[in-house]
Amino acid sequence: MELPTEAVAATALIEVVRISALPARRNDPYPGRVVAHWAGGEVADTLALIEELSGGEQHRCGFSPGWSVRAYGDALDTALFEAAFCFTCQEVRMHGPAVPPPLARQFFDPAAPPGRALLARFRAVSAQAES
Repeated sequence: MELPTEAVAATALIEVVRISALPARRNDPYPGRVVAHWAGGEVADTLALIEELSGGEQHRCGFSPGWSVRAYGDALDTALFEAAFCFTCQEVRMHGPAVPPPLARQFFDPAAPPGRALLARFRAVSAQAES
C-alpha cells in the first residue's frame, strides 16, 4: 500500500481509532474512540507494516471500517492523514492535507501476513482499552 511519503517522514504520533460510524461529511475524521497512541518505534513499525500491505481485490460490503489510524506531526494539531481500514471489503480510504487523490482509495489483502499482523495490533489495543 502506498502512503504519502512526506507525511510518513513527518509522523511523530499515531492515534488508533475504533470506528463507531462513518463521518457525517467527506474528509471529516472517522468518529469513534481513540484506543491507543503510538510514538517512536511504534510509529515506524506501524507505518512500515501498512506500507507492506499487498494489493487486494475489491469486495462489496458497503465499506464498514473498524479501525483507523491518524498520523500527526510534531505540532500534534491537525492530522497529516487518516487511513480507515475495512477488513471485509479489503479497502483503505485515506484523507487529509497530505493525501493526493490517487492514494485516497486503495485495496489490500487482509489474509496476507501484513494484513493479519495489522488486524492483530488493532484488536490487541482495543482489548487493552476495554480492560
